[in-house]
Amino acid sequence: MLADIEAKPAEPVPLWLRNAPTRLMKELDYGKGYEYAHDVEGKVADMECLPPSLSGRRYYEPTSEGREKLLAQRMDEIRRIRESKR
Repeated sequence: MLADIEAKPAEPVPLWLRNAPTRLMKELDYGKGYEYAHDVEGKVADMECLPPSLSGRRYYEPTSEGREKLLAQRMDEIRRIRESKR
């Protein structure tokens, strides 16, 4: 992660993640392609939230202790759901 911070430029937030409260922002495609997780099957959107240069990176690995164990299980479930949609 530190190597990415040092080597990658600070990139803007992807357009599909940007809020579009004005007509101009909508015309500039802010929010276009955003998937609201509660509207899709399994409540898991198959949407990349990182900038393109960081696509596919994973910066958090939960431990197998305490509540992180449950979080690890949910993250695995989300990964399986996303893979089944592709």
